[in-house]
Amino acid sequence: MKNRYLLGLFLLLFSSNSFAQSVKLSLSESIELAVDSSLQAFRAKNVYMSNYWAYRSYKAGRLPSLTLRTTPLQYRRDFTRRYDSNENIDVYRQQQSLYSYGNLSVSQNFDLTGGTFFIDSELGYMRNLGADDYSQFSSVPIRIGYSQSLFGFNSFKWEKQIEPLKYRKAKIQYLYAQEEIAETTIQYFFSLAMAQMEYDLALATVASSDTLYRIGQERQKIASISQGDLLTLKLDAVNARNALKNAEISLKRATFSFASFLHLDKETQVKTELPGRPKDLEISPDIALQYARENNPDFLSNRQERLESEREVDRTKKSSAFDASFSVSVGFNQVAGDFAGAYRNPLQQDVVSVGLTIPLVDWGVRKGRANMAVNNLNVTKISIQQREASLEQDVVMTVNDFNIQQDLINSAEEAMELAMMAYNVTKERFIIGKADLNSLTLSLNRQNSAQRNYISALRDYWLNYYKLRKLTLFDFQKGEEIKIKKEEL
Repeated sequence: MKNRYLLGLFLLLFSSNSFAQSVKLSLSESIELAVDSSLQAFRAKNVYMSNYWAYRSYKAGRLPSLTLRTTPLQYRRDFTRRYDSNENIDVYRQQQSLYSYGNLSVSQNFDLTGGTFFIDSELGYMRNLGADDYSQFSSVPIRIGYSQSLFGFNSFKWEKQIEPLKYRKAKIQYLYAQEEIAETTIQYFFSLAMAQMEYDLALATVASSDTLYRIGQERQKIASISQGDLLTLKLDAVNARNALKNAEISLKRATFSFASFLHLDKETQVKTELPGRPKDLEISPDIALQYARENNPDFLSNRQERLESEREVDRTKKSSAFDASFSVSVGFNQVAGDFAGAYRNPLQQDVVSVGLTIPLVDWGVRKGRANMAVNNLNVTKISIQQREASLEQDVVMTVNDFNIQQDLINSAEEAMELAMMAYNVTKERFIIGKADLNSLTLSLNRQNSAQRNYISALRDYWLNYYKLRKLTLFDFQKGEEIKIKKEEL
């Protein structure tokens, strides 16, 4: 676990006790637990590891490869056509043979030109059985060569640009997914906090309504309150108990959903600890845009999409014209009746090969594909511009919402404190007969509404802040970029 708190929490939740456990979580602890242990976190980690191994495969492909090709043993017994010089005719004769072959090669791709260097060595053995029994060894002690397409598509060059970008995007997407988990956690956390607040309010309302009904009964005896007001007080007490039952049901649902999201035991009773008033933090839209362009995975996806479209244009254009391939190798070879002789006094072996592929008539198929790739590239560029403009607008609007939300929290907190004081004053005045029932009810509703508004303001503040973290992958409170920690993987 990331800290001693999480370790203690898991020991508590997964102990052998059969009764339901109860834990108290702050917002930061809930986010840390969700990022570490939720099913979404498990999925994000495995998606990242899949991309990690794909990049490792790409890097391995850039290193020299050692390959062994071999035919350990091949036996043939068949009839084959042979020329009989004495009779001047072709005849079928029985033939039996043993054959064995091995080739060991080292090859290295060359990204700049798209060619391949290789060094290899091979040994072959052949034995004819029957009346003409004889054996031969054929060897190539060493051969060095190079081959490439002269005007064709160089896939190595494009992979060198795209694959590192894809891996960087995978790392950023992992961090992006973690911030998405934090956003989801905030939704669940404040849904539970609101449900707990509604339940606490319902409990307080039941107690208050019962008290007020008893006071009303005493005041009705001295004709200080009308029968209609007394019945209203009784109705309020009944409605309060019904509201308490509904609040209890909502609280159980919110608790179950939150525990399930955190991948905790379903019977766990979670109590939320609301965060205090956040410190004042003014964020500049220009700075947020700068980090978004550098760190947001959508911007990297746009770069990758553009490179892939440009690669397709390059591929289709070069496939529509003629192509030439070139290969050269220099080595030694020898043939002998015994193994040692096959490596004695080898002769030089030189091979030079040039191949041409020239499209003569294809009725415009290649040209059409090339033009289609160019048009697709233009569409991609326009789509990228639109998406980036939309994303930049989202960043700016989120910054503005966040900066405004800080003032709203201050106002909501002040309104809650005033509403609570006003209700307490009105309740005392009602008890001594200086306030009517309508004033008391109105004051209670204002207090409840102010508490709901305060929790909603807190939720919106933290949602905007973590959305901004997600869009920029920057922690504005600490003033540092968000990076993958070694212990996470």
